[in-house]
Amino acid sequence: MARAIIMVIDSMGIGAMPDCRDFGDIPECNTLKHVCEFNNGLNVPNLEKMGLGNIQDFKGIKKVEKPVATYGTLLEKSKGKDTTTGHWEIAGITLDRPFATFPEGFPDELIERFIKETNCGGILANRPASGTAIIAELNEEHHKTKFPIVYTSADSVFQIAVDTDIIPLEVLYDWCKIARKILTEGNYYVSRVIARPYKIIDGKPVRISKDRRDYSIEPVAPTLLNEVKDSGGKVIGIGKIEDIFSKSGITHAIHTGSNKEGLELTLQAVKRELPLEDIAYEKNKTYNNTEIIFTNLVDTDMLYGHRNNPEGYGKAIEEIDTYIAPIIDAMEEYDLLIITADHGCDPTVPGTDHTREKVPFLIYSKSLPSSGNLGEMEGFDTIAGFIKDWI
Repeated sequence: MARAIIMVIDSMGIGAMPDCRDFGDIPECNTLKHVCEFNNGLNVPNLEKMGLGNIQDFKGIKKVEKPVATYGTLLEKSKGKDTTTGHWEIAGITLDRPFATFPEGFPDELIERFIKETNCGGILANRPASGTAIIAELNEEHHKTKFPIVYTSADSVFQIAVDTDIIPLEVLYDWCKIARKILTEGNYYVSRVIARPYKIIDGKPVRISKDRRDYSIEPVAPTLLNEVKDSGGKVIGIGKIEDIFSKSGITHAIHTGSNKEGLELTLQAVKRELPLEDIAYEKNKTYNNTEIIFTNLVDTDMLYGHRNNPEGYGKAIEEIDTYIAPIIDAMEEYDLLIITADHGCDPTVPGTDHTREKVPFLIYSKSLPSSGNLGEMEGFDTIAGFIKDWI
């Protein structure tokens, strides 16, 4: 009856990796520490009880004498600081080279092929940019030409933004699938194609988070998720997990429009109240009792990290904390809860991109007494190893 619940607080890093300068980051970056300092502390009593404050000094997160969880710090082995790299390593894949980035924009031959195969007529931008900024800048031209806004960032992403009142959402998704095919066939080694739909609300362009889709490169090797699925277990992806793994190793999936929705769905899944038949890839299939519930909580990164908003970031962590107690209450005796992150995105340092950081590792089960501080451990894949031993 073993189940593992993995909750990834997207980008909640806890200090620069030793090689951070190789990725354009400063050694001072520390997402959680700086968010705590900016907000004069955070109200996170449940994360506090688990031992988050015992990992290092975070303003307002107290150290506790007897944390209920085992805790530690994970160092990334893979070469990267993006969502795909972090999640893949959590699931057992280590990458020996980073995904490709395009600081000068995408090559002409790639863009020309994209325009030809999508029949979109042309594109706007083709440069690194903040999503909200580039959409605000080019919205008027987008409305005149109906050309998609294509942009990238310091991460390995090919992003396509359209106003879905001008270009239908399904057309945007089709364009993203075409871009994914072109990038894969051309061996450009781009991690993700991201659909960035928006609408004009109260006179301003607003991105519609619930309709975002990520079209990731397929995992380069089998993961823990594949092992569980192939052995007859369930792997439930909540949030953008399905997209990050390009559906590989997933048996059930449901997208979310906010952290709150993801947390509510996670709680339902732990209570065994999620309507699994509605979100199953294969209908009327029988599964064994092994199960992974894998949740990505993206608001910290997407809404606050990239937008240099430490106040909003802090409130998002506090919201997550309010769900930890009911999730723990709903857990069965041999359920395992792991709370971690996939990289950093320090909203207080220069720039709007991810930061290469260590991440927290909190492990709890009603049947597992706290082992205290595990210290620093090499590899996010420590999580995959721990879960394999557990289930």
